[in-house]
Amino acid sequence: MSNVKEIIKATLFVSGDGVERAEFKEKLNLTDKQLAKVIDEIKEDFGEDGGIMLIEYKDKIQLCTNQKYVEEVSSILNPIRERALTKSTLETVAIISYKQPITKLEIEEIRDTKSSDYAISMLLENKLIEVVGRKDAVGKPFLFGTTDEFLKKFNLKSIEELPSYDELLERVKVIREEIEVQQKTDSLYRDHEISNEDIVPEFLRGEDIITFEADNNTNNQDYGQDQEMEQDVENNNNDNIGE
Repeated sequence: MSNVKEIIKATLFVSGDGVERAEFKEKLNLTDKQLAKVIDEIKEDFGEDGGIMLIEYKDKIQLCTNQKYVEEVSSILNPIRERALTKSTLETVAIISYKQPITKLEIEEIRDTKSSDYAISMLLENKLIEVVGRKDAVGKPFLFGTTDEFLKKFNLKSIEELPSYDELLERVKVIREEIEVQQKTDSLYRDHEISNEDIVPEFLRGEDIITFEADNNTNNQDYGQDQEMEQDVENNNNDNIGE
């Protein structure tokens, strides 16, 4: 089949997710060696500077965005899921990746926190972790493990490629700092120095504007005069009532 390469490209594009190698071998009658050759050719087609690249993880292959353009693509698409990841969720997924399968209570003991409900909920929602079973203990608590989405996010082919624990935490720190910068950029309340041009209406700009500063003494005198006037009015009212 001469157009095998294009069929694989089209399949990966439509799928959006990773596709098992076995599916291509079975449906397209390919051997491991033939499929590997096609995969290499697809990678060459996209090139190092192409906007799309092919990645491999576990026994799957998938099309994804070239890491070189992640920042620009993110700024355009404004991905909510990326911004949803907070410090607690990133720390939690780091613990799960090394200690899996692990329960919520065990995660909280490692993080020294009372509750990890929010972090676990966000990780489940973003499909970075999943329930992999129940622990044979009181209450049969859920056991959590990482997903294929986790591997893709951290650019890993398999869980065996995990870096050292300290290195992963460093990656988590970088991602967290990027999120904090983005959140600060998105804030509705930014420090802004108001200039005279911001105060003066547009139709008056360019005209000679005379500004006046209030005299505290004058203000105090005016306030005293107002008080005396109010007292006189009150006395007159009382006299009229007496008459």
